[in-house]
Amino acid sequence: MVRSRYWKITSDEISEFNYDESKLLNWEIKGIREPDSEAHFIGLFQYRNGTPFDYESIKGICYFHNNIDRKELPTITKFLQDKFNGKEMEKGERIFLKDSKEIYSSKDLGQLAKDLEAKFNVKAIISLEFEGVSLEELKEQGMPEAKLLPIPGK
Repeated sequence: MVRSRYWKITSDEISEFNYDESKLLNWEIKGIREPDSEAHFIGLFQYRNGTPFDYESIKGICYFHNNIDRKELPTITKFLQDKFNGKEMEKGERIFLKDSKEIYSSKDLGQLAKDLEAKFNVKAIISLEFEGVSLEELKEQGMPEAKLLPIPGK
């Protein structure tokens, strides 16, 4: 299967994308607080085929955090649960919202990134990974070559 990754996408840029949602394998929105040298961030992500949790795969939106005060985590979880529901499960620095609503559209991801920026005073950087679609097809769908980070084939 052909896989390709687009990275360093802003919340404004993604809203202009028009891709086949069924080919989006996973996405990540990394919300970085200034100064970024201190590595304070919240990372939201979702894998179409589920995220490993011990020996099972969890479907739904997840997030991880780095250098974020633990007192802030309930606010982040509530923000996501209000939008997507899901049962909260924690593993290390990751919070899973098991069986939460899944999103793949550029419009939904762009809005989530903008909401994250506004609510938590972060700058969102988005990554998208596609599978089963050629680079030519992605180019025809308007995906920017400048944001492409090729994934070597097997």
